[in-house]
Amino acid sequence: MLIVSVLVGAFFAMIILMVRMKAAKKPASVKKIILPPIGMSTGFLMFIDPLFRPPFIEAIGAFLVGCLFSVFLIKTSRFEIRGNDIYLKRSKAFVFILFGLLIIRTIMKFYVGEEVTLPVTSGLFFILAFGMILPWRIGMLVGYKRHEQQLTNHHA
Repeated sequence: MLIVSVLVGAFFAMIILMVRMKAAKKPASVKKIILPPIGMSTGFLMFIDPLFRPPFIEAIGAFLVGCLFSVFLIKTSRFEIRGNDIYLKRSKAFVFILFGLLIIRTIMKFYVGEEVTLPVTSGLFFILAFGMILPWRIGMLVGYKRHEQQLTNHHA
């Protein structure tokens, strides 16, 4: 089961890379930045079932670890103005950071999986992932808005 979850994680990492590369070809927008965490937030419905609920302190820890990991994603998400549009810049470091985070997450999963039930592990790693995406997208939104203001000032 653990091998399957590692393969699924690698599969999703590849999807993230493809989406990121495709997104760099089109102008960014507020909608494209904020929709992923909003869509992901529906995953919190898993906690309706008590089997998935980790202890509160562990949930906070998972969220904070996700926030820590998000720093690397925030640092590699830069925008640039091309013409009258704002684009997400490609970063070669993003690929290495994404796979580095995947490796760290996998190692953590091996360790946590021995100590915690599979449903609680799922809940913890969902919280960790949300802790990564939320600050990352907030950071992207701030960067996007900063560039949007530059465009507005430039055209004024």
